[in-house]
Amino acid sequence: MPSPHPPEFRRRAVELARQGDKPLVQLAKDLGISRSCLQNRVSQADADDGQSGESGRLTSTEKKELAELRRRNRQLETENEIFKRAAAYFARENVFPK
Repeated sequence: MPSPHPPEFRRRAVELARQGDKPLVQLAKDLGISRSCLQNRVSQADADDGQSGESGRLTSTEKKELAELRRRNRQLETENEIFKRAAAYFARENVFPK
């Protein structure tokens, strides 16, 4: 699902939060988003910029790669199941020749 705010809005919100002129709660209210949404964006930006230390949070690139690998894994599992069923079908056909 696409984000309701454009990337520039998200970048600017993170910049404002990092400046620390206002508390996150007030800044989020001014921007019309929730505090947790703003905090998540700041945390993700920190991870993307390598500033999060040992938080264990994935970067955006890593998240995209993980999603692609999971999608590919599901596809391969489906194909593998099809091959198993086909092998069982043909094995059964060879046991009982017509």
